[in-house]
Amino acid sequence: MSRDLIQQYADGAEKLSQAIRSLTPEDLLAKPAPDPNVGKWSIHEVVLHVCDYEQVVAERFRRVITEENPTLPGFDENKWVVNLHYEKQSAQNATEIVKLVRSQMAAVLFALPDKAFDRFGTHSEAGKKTLTDLVKGAVNHLEHHLKFIHAKRAKMGKEMW
Repeated sequence: MSRDLIQQYADGAEKLSQAIRSLTPEDLLAKPAPDPNVGKWSIHEVVLHVCDYEQVVAERFRRVITEENPTLPGFDENKWVVNLHYEKQSAQNATEIVKLVRSQMAAVLFALPDKAFDRFGTHSEAGKKTLTDLVKGAVNHLEHHLKFIHAKRAKMGKEMW
């Protein structure tokens, strides 16, 4: 297992925080016009989704590290957006939760021997997933959503660079 991948995972939380810096509450809640390049969710909803995902994937990490072939249940992200009342939650708090979860989990991941990353669980929809697969998935998931956040910012004329 590449320790660089764990570092990418650890560093990702700050990218999320930076991606929403200087946006107003109205900017965060603005729904984009239909466009596959920016997605259908507001930036606020994307941030809350990432926060929820991070908590789910951290539990998956824990189960794979501590149990023999645990079941890793999937979840319907669209139902979570609606039923968990994302609009009433704080995007700033969500970025702090992501930072804390990733910081705690990165400490655990860095402490593991390389062979631990071959441990696996069985995802209810995607099948066998090793710890390495899960860490890569977490890194890629955040990068995927950061692209949407930056595209949404660009459509609003509020690019970061």
